[in-house]
Amino acid sequence: MTTRVRRVGAIEKSQQVLLFLSPWLLTFAVFWLYPLFFSLVLSFCDYDVFHPALFSFAGFKNYARLLSDSDFVQSFFNTIVFVVGTTPVITLLALALALMINSVARGSQIFRSIFFLPSIISIIVTATIFKSLYSPVGILNRLLGFWGLPGHAWLIEQGFALPAIMLMNVWAYTGYYMVLYLAALKAVPRQLYEAAEVDGANEWQQFRYITLPQIHYMTIFIMTVNTIRSWQVFPEVFTLTRGGPVGCTNTLVHYLYETAFRYHEMGYASAISYVLLAIILAFSLLQMRILRGKRA
Repeated sequence: MTTRVRRVGAIEKSQQVLLFLSPWLLTFAVFWLYPLFFSLVLSFCDYDVFHPALFSFAGFKNYARLLSDSDFVQSFFNTIVFVVGTTPVITLLALALALMINSVARGSQIFRSIFFLPSIISIIVTATIFKSLYSPVGILNRLLGFWGLPGHAWLIEQGFALPAIMLMNVWAYTGYYMVLYLAALKAVPRQLYEAAEVDGANEWQQFRYITLPQIHYMTIFIMTVNTIRSWQVFPEVFTLTRGGPVGCTNTLVHYLYETAFRYHEMGYASAISYVLLAIILAFSLLQMRILRGKRA
């Protein structure tokens, strides 16, 4: 009798949990699971949202088209350049700032707030500010002119457009990862440093053999999350250049957006999205394996 009562109580508790979770589960199913599977189906079809009657099964044609699409290849290359050019820089700068603030006895909260401020500003607002900064008559060119240096059309010249966006991205996101590193540094036991000092270890040796190993998993987390975010870069490109000039700042997500909502090729855009998903998953797993291998 007692076992039966306990079983009924467990069932009622599970029903109550499902009842409270049902709003989230319904939202997840409608706005996440359904689009996920529907886009997977679309990736094997030809579909124009304005001409639904022309819907047809295309097999692997959309995926095969990627191999011969020069715009896709260019956007893929641009995205790789963006990821490789921003992820290590943001990680190293965030760690350097965290170490600096962690070593400051007074005013650390002020410095932390100053460096963290850019990460709480909307990226669209940040991009709009930098768009005026990069203008041919903007502050940056005026400063260069004051120092006797030539100005540039930063968002129009092919050699400067993508680096300009990357620089803005580094400025906008470094503070966020700095705070994560600060949390990891605060969690390192002080006794380890005290023991190292007794053994005669200098600051570099303490950093190399104590700090880095202790914050290793935070580094894995930061690099993985930052890599995923960088592969999905879109608001910066959309606001600053719209993929120009001549596609030199076109990234995978921006090209996906243009394909879907400008040219209305929903099937091809869905294929691009799943290729992007596979790329992000592969790079994240590879990165985590390499970093964990170094830890071992």
